[in-house]
Amino acid sequence: MWGKLERWLKQIVLMLPELFLATVVLILSFLVARLARRASDKLLIRFTHSSSLNNLVGTTVYVATLALGIFFTLSILKLDKTVTTLLAGAGIIGLALGFAFQDIAANFISGVIIAIRKPFVVGDVIDTNEHFGTIERINLRTVDIRRQTGELVKMPNRKVFESALINYSHYGIRRIDLKVGVSYAEDLERVQQVVKAAMVDIPNMISGKEVEVVYEEFGDSSINFLVRYWIQYKRQTDFVYAKSEAIMRIKKAFDQHNIEIPFPIRTLNFGVKGGKDLSIQLKEALPQLSQPAEAEEGAGAPLSPSATGGDRDKAKAAEE
Repeated sequence: MWGKLERWLKQIVLMLPELFLATVVLILSFLVARLARRASDKLLIRFTHSSSLNNLVGTTVYVATLALGIFFTLSILKLDKTVTTLLAGAGIIGLALGFAFQDIAANFISGVIIAIRKPFVVGDVIDTNEHFGTIERINLRTVDIRRQTGELVKMPNRKVFESALINYSHYGIRRIDLKVGVSYAEDLERVQQVVKAAMVDIPNMISGKEVEVVYEEFGDSSINFLVRYWIQYKRQTDFVYAKSEAIMRIKKAFDQHNIEIPFPIRTLNFGVKGGKDLSIQLKEALPQLSQPAEAEEGAGAPLSPSATGGDRDKAKAAEE
């Protein structure tokens, strides 16, 4: 044992320069890793404002630089086999984790792509995967959507990335198509003029775009048309209030100009084959209804005084 200790001590003495150099390389690796992380943070902030993505890239740069310094340190100490073993173990562990957490990895990669491409930002109103609402937070795994009724939906990034998405806030404007109906008896050109006059100076409406009144169809009870106008769109409430204001103004204008918004009208056809008015059908049915009534009156008529008692009994029995 004493001999082995002496040999180890001699080896340590012989390796002192290498240990010193390895220690210096390891300390420099920590310093270089910190500098690389700070440099990556300053560089990434010019391209993306996603704090999650910036932290991820900064941490990746830091770990990669530090791992490279550790590998150099082990090489200096002539532990090349240890380096090979670590790399092989890291590859096997990474492959196993990839199969085990493939959904998480897919969401993570989708989050990175979303952070780089920026199809939407926090505060945008979007509609995706049958969920409509305002984006509250964008993470590397989920997108948090606040629905208009108050619920919070955590949508996986993979679903958002793979599915169709409508961004209502991208251009900052939106068109409202308001459906209205008027009576068949109204003058359609006059209705157009009244509606356009009522739509002047609606809040958030874009003045450079003209209000359009376009007749659409002959309905069951009315002639239907669309009132199309553009508004400045930042929040969903802008759309709701602009539509409500238009409805109130059009209704008030129609009341002032005696323009009728008709109720649903139904035409009833009578008869076996249809096409007959109710009055005609009743006239045809009255003679048939009166015949049984006359027969009943004849059966219940009083007998004459000259009728015999037997006749009275027979009549009474017939009446019963």
